[in-house]
Amino acid sequence: MLYLNNPRAIEARSRAIIAARLGDCGLRGGEREIVIRMVHATGDPEYARLVVVHPRLVETATAALRRGADVITDVEMVRQGISSRKLARGGGRIICAIRDRKVAEVAAERGITKAMAAMEYLAPRMTGAIVTIGNAPTALFRLLELMAAGHAAPAAVIGTPVGFVGAAEAKEALERSGVPFVTVRGTRGGSTVAAAAVNALLHLTWAEEGEG
Repeated sequence: MLYLNNPRAIEARSRAIIAARLGDCGLRGGEREIVIRMVHATGDPEYARLVVVHPRLVETATAALRRGADVITDVEMVRQGISSRKLARGGGRIICAIRDRKVAEVAAERGITKAMAAMEYLAPRMTGAIVTIGNAPTALFRLLELMAAGHAAPAAVIGTPVGFVGAAEAKEALERSGVPFVTVRGTRGGSTVAAAAVNALLHLTWAEEGEG
């Protein structure tokens, strides 16, 4: 059986197929790169119709990453999917507190999800950061509450929680929040999608210096 086995060739072929399927869908530049990465990560061209990118997202997020912004994630799966090597070029780190003992204790004491408690725990570290939520709608709801109360000030939010309970509503609230964002309307999304969006932004941040 003949098949491609070179990783660069596989990626190049995948991107060519995705670009052909997207056609002239109205996406340009950085927005198109984000969608291509999401489609590549999921194998689902439908994301081109569902992804929403705030008009200031690419400019704001890439500038933050160049300044050394951290990326704060809701769950370990998102953290593991992000290129820490590329993030480190600007001096940033990937931070996730979902497994922190204090987070677990607060969640148990108050009867809230660990994802909510983690957002509260990391709020003081969010100023200028890229907050990335790929799994828990409750994390996105709590983040937006913290932002509205002036307790968190991220540079941008990647909000793609997945599911049938609260996910669509949390993402709709993100669209209304005013912060630069990337989201996926409806019930689709997930950790892989969130990580793909961050990796697209990292690619855009450093591509002009010759590293994709």
